Amino acid sequence: MSEEKVTCNVCHAHCALSEGQTGRCMARWNNGGKIKAKNYGVITSLALDPIEKKPLARFFPGTRILSVGSYGCNLQCPFCQNYEISRSDGEAIHIQSETMSPEELCSLAAELKNNGRGNIGVAFTYNEPLVGWEFVRDTAKLVHAAGMKNVLVSNGNASQEILAEILPYIDAMNIDLKSFDGNCYKDYLKGDLDMVKAFISTASRAEHCDLEITSLIVPGHNDSPEEMRDLSSWIAALDDGRGIEIPLHITRYFPRYRESAPATDIALIHRLAAIAKENLHHVYIGNC
Repeated sequence: MSEEKVTCNVCHAHCALSEGQTGRCMARWNNGGKIKAKNYGVITSLALDPIEKKPLARFFPGTRILSVGSYGCNLQCPFCQNYEISRSDGEAIHIQSETMSPEELCSLAAELKNNGRGNIGVAFTYNEPLVGWEFVRDTAKLVHAAGMKNVLVSNGNASQEILAEILPYIDAMNIDLKSFDGNCYKDYLKGDLDMVKAFISTASRAEHCDLEITSLIVPGHNDSPEEMRDLSSWIAALDDGRGIEIPLHITRYFPRYRESAPATDIALIHRLAAIAKENLHHVYIGNC
C-alpha cells in the first residue's frame, strides 16, 4: 500500500505531501501526518521601518512599525526583490537567521513602543507571511492584547480558510495585485489571479482592517493602459462601490533575480497612475 499523502490548504497549489516532504513554498511540510509550518518562528529579517515603507499611505502616517520576515513563498516571481529569503528552503539562510517565539517578538515590539522609538506594532512582511500563517496568527493575538497594531504585507495568494484564521487580528494590509491577467498569474508568476481577487474582495469588506493595494509594473507583462483601467475599475467596485477609497500604489520595477528587462519607464508609471485616478480617489507612485 502506498504512503498516504496530506494536502496543504494554504494556496492554489494544494501540495499533496508525503511524510517529511516540503511543499513548493519551501516553508510547509508533512510532519507526522499533519501539514505544519517549517519556518515557524524562524526570523530572517527584522527592522523598525517607517509605516510608509510597507507601503501604507493612510494608516497611521508618520509612525514606525517593527517589520519581521521569515523564508518561503508560494509564488515564483522572476523579478522577486527578496529572493534570497522567499526562494530559500531555510537551510541556506540558517546561519543568518534566529528563532523567536510569538511572546519574544511581541515583547520586542512593546519595548520599541515604550522606549520612544515610535513603534505601533508588528508588520509581517519581506517574504510571504502566509506560508507561515500560524506564527502570524499567534503573534498577532499577543500584539493586540498588548494594545498594538498588526500589519500584513502579502501576495494575497491564499485560501479563504487561511484568511479567516488571521483577518480578525490584522489592522491593515497591503496586498500585491501583480497583474489583472489570469494567464500572467498562471504562467509568469505561478499563481492564481482568482484566488488573489477573492482574498482582496473579502479583506475589503472587513471594517476593522484598512486595505491598500500595490501593483508593480513590469514591462511587457502588466503595463498596458487597458489592464490598468480594468484593474482600477475592479478595485473601485469592491465593497459595493466603496473600493473607490482603497489606495492603490503603482510602483516601478527594477531588474532583479531572473528578470533582466530594463526598469519601467517613469513616464509610463505616471500615465498608468493617471488612468487609475479615473476610477480611484487615492493613487500613489512608488520607486520613481
